[in-house]
Amino acid sequence: MKREATSPPRRTPVAAAPYQVVKQHLKTGLEHGRWKPGTLMPSESALVTQFGVSRMTVNRALRELQSEGLVERVQGVGTFAAQLHKLSATLSIRDMREHVESRGLPYRMGVHLLREESAPPMVAQRFGLKEGTPVFHSLAVHYEGDVPLQCEDRWVNPAAAPHYLSTDFSASTPTQYLLEVAPTWEASYTIEATMPSRQEARLLKIDATEPCLVVTRSTVSRGTPVTLVRLVHPGSRYLLEGRFQP
Repeated sequence: MKREATSPPRRTPVAAAPYQVVKQHLKTGLEHGRWKPGTLMPSESALVTQFGVSRMTVNRALRELQSEGLVERVQGVGTFAAQLHKLSATLSIRDMREHVESRGLPYRMGVHLLREESAPPMVAQRFGLKEGTPVFHSLAVHYEGDVPLQCEDRWVNPAAAPHYLSTDFSASTPTQYLLEVAPTWEASYTIEATMPSRQEARLLKIDATEPCLVVTRSTVSRGTPVTLVRLVHPGSRYLLEGRFQP
């Protein structure tokens, strides 16, 4: 007996929430230049009337657009299309091990220092500690094969990672370990092009006059400062990539 083929049941598309409809309408208009940077956008009242939704719904859509840096809201005045120079880019700096292995190349890390030290003034200030308080200090070099790609000079707050000094960094990198024990809630960084220190040039096997890309980054987990790290990359060997998507 021949069975008739049956087609799978059709799935009913899930309708977007009202606030998402308003948000997407405004976002599309911004993408297509309907509202130039700095110009006044439709009022909340106008959007309520246009979409037949509540003021709370419109307010949520505008709040999310504001948090994404796409609009600016001025109380009592209205909503404005954000100035282009105020759009915030998201820079993702991956762990060096992931960066190297994603290219299909062998990775290794050499640890040159791993000990407890007295916090110098800058570190104590960043961690909110008294100068001289015991903190952890490590110095490592990350390699792609036999080529040194990054010199990592890191200070760690013992309150956030008490077992840092006893960690086996042949199995994981400092970044991987810290993300596991103290997930990042806040981070700040600076990026500059400068010359390496004599020690950094020696560890990276480069001339002391070779320009380097230097990233200084600090992180906080649940209100507790975690780490302050200086990452030095030879300019001829490393490309720092970022991505922006409104």
